Amino acid sequence: MAPAVAPFANGASPSTPAPAAATSTPNATPKAATADPNVFEVVFGTLLIKPWYPSFYAESLVGRSVPRLYVCHVCFKYSKELLHFLAHLRACASRSAGPPGQVVYAKDGLELWEMDGEQERLYAQNLSLFAKLFLDTKSVFYDVGTFLYYLLVAERPNPEIRTAMGVHGMEAGAGGDGEGAGAGASASAREEKQVVGFFSKEKMSWDNNNLACILVFPPWQKQGLGQVLMGASYEISRREGRLGGPEKPLSDLGRRAYIHYWSTTLARAILGAPSKKTLTVLDLRNETYIVPEDIIATLQAMDVLEHRKRGGADAVINKAKVREWVERNRINLAPVVDPDAFVQEEADVEVEDDEDDE
Repeated sequence: MAPAVAPFANGASPSTPAPAAATSTPNATPKAATADPNVFEVVFGTLLIKPWYPSFYAESLVGRSVPRLYVCHVCFKYSKELLHFLAHLRACASRSAGPPGQVVYAKDGLELWEMDGEQERLYAQNLSLFAKLFLDTKSVFYDVGTFLYYLLVAERPNPEIRTAMGVHGMEAGAGGDGEGAGAGASASAREEKQVVGFFSKEKMSWDNNNLACILVFPPWQKQGLGQVLMGASYEISRREGRLGGPEKPLSDLGRRAYIHYWSTTLARAILGAPSKKTLTVLDLRNETYIVPEDIIATLQAMDVLEHRKRGGADAVINKAKVREWVERNRINLAPVVDPDAFVQEEADVEVEDDEDDE
């Protein structure tokens, strides 16, 4: 039975949770869909997007097939009716409030917001439903409350979404008084920020996965944002002191995207090590937080291993081949995320007065 999720007409939290997408294909052109999409076009703010895969939107709310679905680019609520969509854009409370959750990373015009699926159930459900249009998931989770979501927000997205109520605002120019114009301009400035992708992870993963689902929305793909999300997932793992990786199995395209991230990260670690230092898989694991099986598979894919005995090892890494791989593929070895740009939580410090006991 299709899950019930509130569209624009009803803001109440649904009683049956909507699916949260699982392992995905980040930043890639989709492979042939296993079934034809039942939503043919999506209007996302002012952008027109063609879905890749069948949706999980409730048939009772949107019908068996939808020529065009309208999705709010701020809160991801949806409607198949244009007038309902326009009315929602004017009244959407999230336009001034911003994304739910809290900022955990900010650097170079990008922010990462951490959101608890249990606390923001409706937003998480609607986000997952929208994401499913572009994910050929292997499994579906119906309880968004067991996940944390990390929303990637661009301050100046390209392409930009320009609604009549936003950047070229009806509100900004509607009133003749300065107060109304100022309020509209402020709302417009806030609305320039846009959620352009996300990743999710289980709050408690028995396999120590640091990521369950990852997606950069199609208009903002091929800009390196998927690599930013991957890098953030590993840095968060490092801060939590938990070694892990993405949920598996990965799709073919997902594996290629991760191989690119792993290869670049390992190359940076290998070439940045002292010239005479012998690196082991354990050393690379501790430096990168990539699990050993992914390290070995990546080094094999890079073709930088030499199978000869040395110091008890069955294979050694050829640094010259690593350097050649970097030059041949024109790899930028700069980290995709800056560890110092993560927001530090202020610890509560209890101050006790020292008094001499007399």
